[in-house]
Amino acid sequence: MRTPLKISAAVAAATLALTTLTACGGGSAAAGSDDKNGKIKIMVGGLDKVIYLPARLTQQLGYFKDEGLDVTLLTEPAGVQATTSLVSGDVQGVVGFYDHTLDLQVKGKQVESVVQLAHAPGEVEVVSNKAAGELTSPKDFKGKKLGVTGLGSSTDFLTKYLAVKNGVQTNEFTPVAVGAGQTFLSALQQGSIQGGMTTDPTVAQIVDKNLGKVLLDMRTPEGSQKALGGPYPSSSLYMNTDWVNSHKETVHKLAKAFVKTLTWMSTHTAEQIAAKMPADYAQGGKKLYAQAIKDTLPMFTKDGVMPADGPATVERVLKSFNPNLKNATLDLKKTYTTEFVKK
Repeated sequence: MRTPLKISAAVAAATLALTTLTACGGGSAAAGSDDKNGKIKIMVGGLDKVIYLPARLTQQLGYFKDEGLDVTLLTEPAGVQATTSLVSGDVQGVVGFYDHTLDLQVKGKQVESVVQLAHAPGEVEVVSNKAAGELTSPKDFKGKKLGVTGLGSSTDFLTKYLAVKNGVQTNEFTPVAVGAGQTFLSALQQGSIQGGMTTDPTVAQIVDKNLGKVLLDMRTPEGSQKALGGPYPSSSLYMNTDWVNSHKETVHKLAKAFVKTLTWMSTHTAEQIAAKMPADYAQGGKKLYAQAIKDTLPMFTKDGVMPADGPATVERVLKSFNPNLKNATLDLKKTYTTEFVKK
């Protein structure tokens, strides 16, 4: 298998995912691909983010190929852009946050999580050293510029929830779309944001470079419980429900591949996982990258099954600040399925 090229998060943001990462041989990013020959396109909301690590790891371990699938992984800098690709029909699936399935249902789009990769957000609220004295908790969000991967992204959703929960209205602070990786680091370093929400390996680099510190950590189920009041299913493989229902055999193969990866992750160390990933994902060095994986591992499920109370937590969080969802009636059972992971 040839090693695909990987570009930085900053370039990915500029090129809007024109880079294609292919499981077996060549692949096209053009719309219209189907699964007749096992060819599937999946958009990931940042392939080098540790929260979405199972997508690339499944490819690296050869599990897609074992199932007879030729999976092309594409990358977008933010989950909201990945969702747009799914709705427009450019891809068959997205590895992104489950909360988008609820947001889309209100907009008349039926999308469901078919493999739940994580039961905690994996997100971290950080603060720059310069602003650390005045920004000590979400209660201090008022008047601040806070980094998110993209407007309408899950980091945007969670930032707004933390604000409202702590008495700050969503119009009293400014969310700034700064992506992740180097673009986030630069924004924090230059002072264009005082803090923000991001994931590993960006978090590890912020701490290592002494650019800021962790304000709130949601990389573990315990951290999710403390910040959000329950399990918050985040990273998932979600797909259009109509497509799922008409391609069940393919979805089952995808689910099987991902669950094999989650099981493999649960029985291997962070160092062993890091060794399987592309070398250029460890931009801060191998040791720091392994530490980033170790800090984030608790967020992942071992079986791909949706946590029982997870959807209700997500609904409560989104309804607290989103006027489109606040008075909407959601059918949570239509936002996920365990049919494929439990086979």
